[in-house]
Amino acid sequence: MAFTIGKKVGSAVVRNRLRRRLRMLMRRFAPRMRPGAYLIGVAPEAATLTFTELEDLVKQIMKSLDRP
Repeated sequence: MAFTIGKKVGSAVVRNRLRRRLRMLMRRFAPRMRPGAYLIGVAPEAATLTFTELEDLVKQIMKSLDRP
C-alpha cells in the first residue's frame, strides 16, 4: 500500500498527518481487501476533511472495490 500526497495538499505537517490518518484507516480495512498492490492518491481537499469524513469516504471507496 502506497500513498501519493503532493505538495499542493499542504505543508509537510499536513501531508504527514493525512498519511498517518490514511494508514490507520487502511489497517482497519486491510483484512477485507483483495491481495495486491494499492496506490492511493490524495487531492488537496482531503486535508480539510475531518477524520470522520475521511473514514466515511474510505468506506465508500472500499464498498465500490467489492463490486465485481
